[in-house]
Amino acid sequence: MGTDKVLMKGNEAIAEAAIMAGCRHFFGYPITPQTEVAAYMAKRMPNVGGVYLQAESEVASINMILGASSAGARVLTSSSSPGISLMAEGISYLAGCDLPAVIVNIQRGGPGLGGIQPSQADYYQATRSTGHGDFHILVLAPNSVQEMCDLTIQAFDLADKHRMPAMILGDGILGQMMEPVELKAPEVKPVDKPWAVGSGKDKNIINSLWLNPALLEKTNFDRFERYKKAEEEAMWEEHLLEDADVAVVAYGATSRIAKSAISMARAKGIKAGLLRPITLWPYPKKPFEELAERVSSFVVAELSMGQMIDDVRLATKCKKPVLFSGRTGGMVHSPEEILDKIIEAAEGVEK
Repeated sequence: MGTDKVLMKGNEAIAEAAIMAGCRHFFGYPITPQTEVAAYMAKRMPNVGGVYLQAESEVASINMILGASSAGARVLTSSSSPGISLMAEGISYLAGCDLPAVIVNIQRGGPGLGGIQPSQADYYQATRSTGHGDFHILVLAPNSVQEMCDLTIQAFDLADKHRMPAMILGDGILGQMMEPVELKAPEVKPVDKPWAVGSGKDKNIINSLWLNPALLEKTNFDRFERYKKAEEEAMWEEHLLEDADVAVVAYGATSRIAKSAISMARAKGIKAGLLRPITLWPYPKKPFEELAERVSSFVVAELSMGQMIDDVRLATKCKKPVLFSGRTGGMVHSPEEILDKIIEAAEGVEK
């Protein structure tokens, strides 16, 4: 496909981007608000010589992902919050086998079955506890339909490069909203995967079971050395931070609302700016360290009871106050709500 601009839902953009990136295997199970990813794949995969399979459950789909990835294929699955919880064991197996895969989580309100409205309350799960054991996954957080497309393509490349799962962490707003998308088909080059089952002369065995604890420890140490290289992939966006006194930190759809609040704050004479993490793991620590030396305070805006706030405090080494503006259960900020917290942060410094 050439370069075109198409009006698409975020979920559809993810699916088309995966196909452009060379993904020909999709396994998943429907759940709102991400079902359009699967529906799109069901229509498109037969036309591109790919495989679409609706598994009997999320548990089955993530294990199908493991099998296809073991053979060297680029693979995709998508779900929403409760479904990702069911995949946790399989994601740990993927990490334990050092396998690349792309997992999409279009978050909904929780805990439990919760509701189908947007949320960002899976931050801890994505960045700290996607499954059991010592491992990380790459976590990319788009804030537009265009980024849903672009970051999905990038996720496949990064997953292959570092031999680890990558997650696109979106929410119900981004998954369901429609925006014009420029579909820029990348040049998909064959990726050498000598570790894959059936490649080369050696009999490769894909396995995450190590009964010798010393060997398991060495494997984990070696894996974390690779993770150090992956930490160099950190991405972020800076907006109006050159002269900012108050730095607002937000990701995903909330960052768009935060920009409106920042414009309103500037109209009132408050110098506010935005630092938007694009990768949630690896977390972009460098810009936070620099900002902590010159801004007066930070405001974290998130659709949760307060999860990313811990990473902001860690990245700034608690050098400056960190205020929190949160909505939860599927409720979404108004710009005025974030503005109120910006004003509070600015007045707190003046006092």
